[in-house]
Amino acid sequence: MIILAAYLAALSSFAFIMMWADKRQAQARGPRIPEKRLWLVAAIGGGIGAYAGMMLFRHKTKHTNFRIGFFALAVVQAGLLIWFAMA
Repeated sequence: MIILAAYLAALSSFAFIMMWADKRQAQARGPRIPEKRLWLVAAIGGGIGAYAGMMLFRHKTKHTNFRIGFFALAVVQAGLLIWFAMA
């Protein structure tokens, strides 16, 4: 359980920082983080951080696939944490 929680926390932190960095680059019209990379990090465990970063920084919120997809990943990953905590 602790390993899973640490893994999800690390990837969520990384995804959160990626969303912040991509938003900053978008504002500065600099080089962006590819959407595939954002999705990859969210899918392998960073869904909670990706969703939190998206909402906090208001980044990619007009993209329905990001709003729904990151939310769904966050729910699934939070559910996994709860399920393993109860086991």
